[in-house]
Amino acid sequence: MSLIQPARIPFDDPQIVAARTDLVAALRAFLPAESVLEKQEEVRPYECDGLSAYRQLPLLVVLPRTVEEVQRILRLCSERKVPVVARGAGTGLSGGALPLGDGLLLSLARFNRILDLDPVARTARVQPGVRNLAISEAAKPHGLYYAPDPSSQIACTIGGNIAENSGGVHCLKYGLTVHNLLSVTFVTMDGELIELGSEALDSPGFDLLALYIGSEGMLGVTVEVTVKLLPVPERAQALLAAYDDVEKAGQAVGDIIAAGIIPAGLEMMDGPAIQAAEDFVHAGYPTEAAALLICELDGTNQEVSEQVMQVRDLLLESGATEVRTSRDDAERLRFWQGRKSAFPAVGRISPDYYCMDGTIPRRALPEVLRRTAELSKEYGLRVANVFHAGDGNMHPLILFDANEPGELERTEELGGRILELCVEVGGTITGEHGVGIEKINQMCVQFSPEELRQFHAVKEAFDPDGLLNPGKGIPTPRRCSEYRELPTPRAHHAHH
Repeated sequence: MSLIQPARIPFDDPQIVAARTDLVAALRAFLPAESVLEKQEEVRPYECDGLSAYRQLPLLVVLPRTVEEVQRILRLCSERKVPVVARGAGTGLSGGALPLGDGLLLSLARFNRILDLDPVARTARVQPGVRNLAISEAAKPHGLYYAPDPSSQIACTIGGNIAENSGGVHCLKYGLTVHNLLSVTFVTMDGELIELGSEALDSPGFDLLALYIGSEGMLGVTVEVTVKLLPVPERAQALLAAYDDVEKAGQAVGDIIAAGIIPAGLEMMDGPAIQAAEDFVHAGYPTEAAALLICELDGTNQEVSEQVMQVRDLLLESGATEVRTSRDDAERLRFWQGRKSAFPAVGRISPDYYCMDGTIPRRALPEVLRRTAELSKEYGLRVANVFHAGDGNMHPLILFDANEPGELERTEELGGRILELCVEVGGTITGEHGVGIEKINQMCVQFSPEELRQFHAVKEAFDPDGLLNPGKGIPTPRRCSEYRELPTPRAHHAHH
C-alpha cells in the first residue's frame, strides 16, 4: 500500500454524482457551458500533474476567463464547503495539483495574457496562465528577459512557478521566483481580491508576498503577477568538464564558489544521466565520464574572459579529465540542451521514473552522492542524479517499473530515505518542486510539532475552513504520529 496516495474516490459514486449535478447547475447559472467540464472523458486530462504515479478524477473542472468568475466560483464553493484545487499547466512534480474526488479543479489555463510590458521600468504584468518562457520571448526585442528558468519553462506557467517558488539553472546567480517578483494579486477562498507587494522596491507592513510565494495554492488563487525583467547579459559562455569520479566533481563545485565566482548556472550530472541525455539529444557529452559539470558565466566581455580562465584552471586542478569551453552561442546552448532534457531522456531508459527534489549544503555533496549510491544498491533500484550543484539542489531520478508489484512502494520508500538524508546533513526536503502530497511525510521529519502548528495557523488565517488544496503541503499531527510509529526502513525491505 502506498504511504503517499490519498484514498481514491470513485467518479461514479452515487453521492459524488448527486453533488456534481447540483454544483454544475449552480455554476452554469453564471458560466458558459464550455467553461464547466463534468463528463469523465472531459476531466480525465486533469487527473494528475507531472507526478503521474498518483491519480484521481476531480468532481468537475472549471475554466474561468475573468477575475470576477474566479471570485464567484470560490464564493460558491466556500458557501457549499466544496474543496478547490487550482491548476496551471500541470507540470508540477510533487502532486501539488492532484485533484480531489469530492472537489472542484479550477484551471487557470485561459488566464494566458501578458497585460503590460514596461521596458523602462523593466517589469511585466502577466496573468498566471502565461508560460514562463513566453515572458522572456516577449521581452527579448527590448534586450530583456525573465531570469527563473525551470527545466519545464517551455510549458510551465507563472502561476505554478509562484505556487512552488520555482528556480531553474540560473537561480544560483539570479534567485528563485521569490527574488524576481514585485507583486501578486490573488483571490481568497471567500472571493476577496487581495494584492501583495507593489511595483516599488519595498512596501509597508509584513512581507506577505514572500509568505504567499511557495504556498502551493493553499492560501489563495493567483490571478495577476508583476515580474522583474533583467537586461540580457553582454556575453555568456559555458564550460563543460568531465570527471572520472563523482566526488571530485562535487568538490569542484565548492572550489568555484570558494574562489568568489558566482556562475549564472552550475549544473552536475552523473554517469547514468549523462548517457541518457547523450542518447536522447546528441549534445556531444563524453559518455565515459562518471560526472559532468556545466558552468555558465555571464556579464561583460572582460568579466567573462577573466572568469572563464579562472574556472578552467580550477576545474583542471580539481581533477577534471577534460574541459571544453563553448566557442559560440550555439555550442553553449548545446551544452545546456542535454541537461535541460535530462528528465525526458531518463524516461527513455526506464518504464517509469520518480523525480526527487531535495537541497543540501554544498559541502555535503560528495557524502550524499555516496550514500545515495548505497541506498540505490540496498533497494535494487537504479538512481540517476541531476543537480543544480551550485545551490545544492539535487534531483535524484529513481528508475522503476510500476507494473512490477510493490516496486512503486519500494521507490517511495527509497525516495523518502534520500529526503531524510538531506535533512540529516543540514539540508531540506525540497528546493523547487514543493511538498504537495509527495513529501508530506518527510515534513514530519524536518519540522517539530510546534513548527507545524505555526504552519497550520498561517493556513487558517487565509483559509479558515481549509478548503484550498487540502491535504497538501502540511501534514496533520495525526499523520505525523502515524509516520513516526512506522518501523525504520531496513535492508529487508529491499529487493531480493
